[in-house]
Amino acid sequence: MVAMTPSASRLDWLLFGLLGFFWGSSYLFIKIGVDAGLEPFTLVSLRLLFGFVLLAIVVAVAREPLPREPRILGHLAVMGFFSVALPFGLITWAEQSVDSSLAAVLTAAVPLFVIPFAALLLPAERITINGILGVMIGLVGVAIIVGFDPESLAGSSLTAELALIGAAASYAIGGVYARRNVSGLRPMIPAVFQVGYALVMTAILALVFERPWERGIAPEALFAVIWLGLLGSGAAYLVFFRLLGHWGATRTSLVAYLLPIWGIVLGALVLDESIDPRLLIGTTLVIGGIALVNMGGRLPFRQQSTPKPTVGDRTVKAHEPSSGDLG
Repeated sequence: MVAMTPSASRLDWLLFGLLGFFWGSSYLFIKIGVDAGLEPFTLVSLRLLFGFVLLAIVVAVAREPLPREPRILGHLAVMGFFSVALPFGLITWAEQSVDSSLAAVLTAAVPLFVIPFAALLLPAERITINGILGVMIGLVGVAIIVGFDPESLAGSSLTAELALIGAAASYAIGGVYARRNVSGLRPMIPAVFQVGYALVMTAILALVFERPWERGIAPEALFAVIWLGLLGSGAAYLVFFRLLGHWGATRTSLVAYLLPIWGIVLGALVLDESIDPRLLIGTTLVIGGIALVNMGGRLPFRQQSTPKPTVGDRTVKAHEPSSGDLG
């Protein structure tokens, strides 16, 4: 981490809030896009196109060295699927039938899935009592949000809610996979390659199944994909990596607490989405579960003598964010 002056510290806190807004508002603009008639794969591929162009320009200007080893490129393709293409597709498809605020809350549960996946795939990771309790509390919150109404459980909303939970699990798999298989790369490189690979995947699906050239695009839908691409998938990465360099991963990961809050507030203010007690109680439990998970290595349930895996020159933990941890 670099030494900071008071003005730089204030700027970083401002950027921290801005990062939460960029990622938290993504759910709002996804909802705006699908409500304006954009098909899911078309919306995802368009936002990724704008994001990829911005990230590629930054990488080119910075003259970042690109990986050439086929093994690394293959790992980055897998990360592009699990950390970008699959969760973006699931979230966008789900928001055709559920509120953006619900999407923001359910996909915020990523750390709850990282714990079991990391324990299975990263031998150096510990399962802690805090982690187990956090996962249990968070999943109770998810269950409360999904609800127990038999009529809703039989409807399309349940399928959408399960898709959102699947998106959170996919983010977790992508993050754990990255920590297991990719190291030594400059942070912007995984970001631009993941977005690039995901763009190819989703664009092919959009062209084959949705035929976007046969329908126009409404002005509000165009604005939504530009916002999602340039800010949600482009500028947000640049802010994220600046904060990683100045603050480190642990403090930067606190941005996860802002995403459901921004999602609920923006959904209510812009789209007049309802905020019922079940959503508030469930969100509180999800955030509380994430907080317990993030309390780290206290009360170890299983100890490992091997060192934690590293990405580049920093040690990682099960709950640290990956470049795919966004809406």
